Amino acid sequence: MIIHTPEDGSRSNWAKRRKSLQVRVRDMYIGSDNPVAVQSMTNTDTGDVTATVAQILELYKAGSELVRFTVQNKRMAEAVPLIRKALDDLGYNVPLIGDFHYNGHQLLKEVPACAEALDKYRINPGNVGFGDKHDDNFKTMIDVAKDYDKPVRIGVNWGSLDQTVLTKLMDENIRSKAPKSAEEITVDAVVESAVQSVNKAIEYGLAPNKIIVSTKISEVPYMVQAYEKLAPRIEQPLHLGLTEAGLGSKGVAASSAALSLLLTKGIGDTIRVSLTPVPGSSRAEEVTVCRQILQSLDIRHFSPLVSSCPGCGRTTSTVFQEMAQELTEYLQLRMPEWKAGGYDGVEEMKVAVMGCVVNGPGESKRAQIGISLPGSGENPSCLIYEDGKHVASVKAAEARQAFKQHLERYVQTHYSKQAKEKQAAQN
Repeated sequence: MIIHTPEDGSRSNWAKRRKSLQVRVRDMYIGSDNPVAVQSMTNTDTGDVTATVAQILELYKAGSELVRFTVQNKRMAEAVPLIRKALDDLGYNVPLIGDFHYNGHQLLKEVPACAEALDKYRINPGNVGFGDKHDDNFKTMIDVAKDYDKPVRIGVNWGSLDQTVLTKLMDENIRSKAPKSAEEITVDAVVESAVQSVNKAIEYGLAPNKIIVSTKISEVPYMVQAYEKLAPRIEQPLHLGLTEAGLGSKGVAASSAALSLLLTKGIGDTIRVSLTPVPGSSRAEEVTVCRQILQSLDIRHFSPLVSSCPGCGRTTSTVFQEMAQELTEYLQLRMPEWKAGGYDGVEEMKVAVMGCVVNGPGESKRAQIGISLPGSGENPSCLIYEDGKHVASVKAAEARQAFKQHLERYVQTHYSKQAKEKQAAQN
């Protein structure tokens, strides 16, 4: 899997990163100064080892650095070590997360091979048990995590909130002189449940650097409020996600808004975009969205970005649209080869494909390499720019191939090992 991981864990300059503990999950680290990690979750029947392994690999190759799946019965729990072995045999060191609800304490005890094969356990304090059983069941899962030296994610969802915490806060709110709305109290209850659960896990002997926390809510303003309230109260890494984000553009827009509001404030150590997949579509779409969010915010870089204009009456030709699409696909195909060849930094390259002369030259000059097409009314020649300088003019019919040639040459002269060595010698 080709993923650019800056050695300094570089983030956007918009916000100072919230400092957290560092949690090891298999052979990767989450929190502290480590890059914000991308993760996803399968939607296969976990008991179907072949289908689950295939989807894990699809997600991993798309860029999901951790993969979670549900473990809801003994059949699924017994499949977990088989999934782990299949991945190991194929040479994929994918960190695997088991998602437990209601009966996790039983499954982890009854199927020790499952407990051992997983790299992290997800615990929902809202349904780990009820009444007198809540703390006992929670402690059982924490004890298993200690026995196998595994980290846990304490994941609170407002759709399955601990009713004991919520009822207590609701009762206190009724007696308050300035009562809050039901939604505000629910947010407070989500945060309180997370904090209490972290403290309880540590009380039961789990090391503070073995815990990751999430407070997932399906409405953007309340989700953001929850994380903003939680962040200063604990030192554990935070997993961000807008739960039940929805389908298509709604899910993408809502998740992008929620995650961006937090990430630009320095809050968040690992993220997931919980999209409802269009029937027949790839589950990996949510991974792509995660990566695009991080790259758009200049937090991490995975592949060169292509800037292109939306088009208007000046660009009635579809040439620039086709060229932008073709170039985006071309860069995605070339990226693994460039990374394998040691072209460090090429993932940060900015490319522009513009449709006319209004903003085209200016945007192309701002990119490392860009092309400005003539639109529908100007002289039919296309201008190519590199590092702000006009380097070539080509006919529209030759533009695609000519621009690719310039791009390949630019990569060679700026990102190859030889280019780096030459630059170092000059400096």
